[in-house]
Amino acid sequence: MKKLFALGMMLTTALVLVACGGGEDAPLIIYQNKVEIDDVLKEYAAAWGEANGYEVEVRTCGGDTCGYANQIISEFNAAQQPDIFVFEGLGQYLTYQNKIMALDGEDWVDETAVEFVYEGSVYGFPINLEGWGLAYNADLLEEADVDPSTLTSLAGYEAAFATLDDQADALGLDGVVSMAAGSGLTWVTGLHNFNGYLSSGLEYSDRSVTVDLLNGISDTARLEALADWAELLFDYADPEVLLEGSYDDQVNAFKLGRTAFIHQGNWIDPNLIADGGLDFEVGYAPHASGLGDVDSIFVGAPSYYGINPDGGNTEAAKQFLNDMVFDDAGHEYMVNEANFVPAFNTVSLVPSSPLSAVVYEYAQAGNISAWWQNDMPPGFGMEQLGPIYTLFANGTYTKAEFVEALSQEIATLAE
Repeated sequence: MKKLFALGMMLTTALVLVACGGGEDAPLIIYQNKVEIDDVLKEYAAAWGEANGYEVEVRTCGGDTCGYANQIISEFNAAQQPDIFVFEGLGQYLTYQNKIMALDGEDWVDETAVEFVYEGSVYGFPINLEGWGLAYNADLLEEADVDPSTLTSLAGYEAAFATLDDQADALGLDGVVSMAAGSGLTWVTGLHNFNGYLSSGLEYSDRSVTVDLLNGISDTARLEALADWAELLFDYADPEVLLEGSYDDQVNAFKLGRTAFIHQGNWIDPNLIADGGLDFEVGYAPHASGLGDVDSIFVGAPSYYGINPDGGNTEAAKQFLNDMVFDDAGHEYMVNEANFVPAFNTVSLVPSSPLSAVVYEYAQAGNISAWWQNDMPPGFGMEQLGPIYTLFANGTYTKAEFVEALSQEIATLAE
């Protein structure tokens, strides 16, 4: 295996080559859905291919113009199928499982705790770590005399939100928290907020609440705790952002110091550092969405690389993934080029973007709760649960009706 050269010597354009047949004549094809890393992944893949004697083609489908979940089916029916492709959690694994080979025994498996495992076998290479708590503006909290260390329970947040609300005019706040529950942002509620019901307060590997949900069983006490948390966020949000705001509206309210908190993950870092970046320090506090005190934020792998057994270059695909984990050029690509929080113990580089750096600190300390929202049936969180949150946020549902509606929706999974 040839050692990769320094990233600074990498080619600056991707090899996008068309070849016929399989084996050595076929390019290594990578199919992925992160449009924001398209250029840097192509650059890294091109340099890796040059150093290791492979032709590499990176295909990207994502954003507003390409529906990845549907397009990948077409890719599987093409003459040259992807060798490496992205899947997100259990739902997509079950959809594509005949196209995902087991990766037990690969060297990288021992260097991560968040590989995708199904029925005892490893199938997914974690592309990166992402995480979210309730992000806060540390400067505003200090000005208001709010100690972030008190934000570990619903009572702690109630006191902090009331203090900030009392000083809203002096602090220049439109709302205490930038929260979105409108129809276009049901992933914020039905996926990310609802994950607190699935994992808050549980051991990282504990899927018991999720397994019950998949069998149509709900836990009323946990749903009521989730409802208390959602109600608090809604009560202290800027109502315009809460019900009508776009993603950019939600992020910009926090970036411009118009709110002290935001319900978003470290994926908003590119927005925060654009146009000169932030002029305040940020942090994460745990979501108070479970039973009792909590010291963890939600950290997990949002997506995985699978290797297609029907692709033309499975061995090259395995080498590509291993090299990303064990070679310095792979580390440089993941952390400094793609701005990922690395999922592997071999990587010593520390993310520099603001919220990613905080996620890294929580992960290193082991203060993390799992992501189980992607184990729900496709569409269940955004299309079934998200609208229930919207009705609660706009006052159509009382808190008791919100809990009952969630319980009834979960019950449908038993049918």
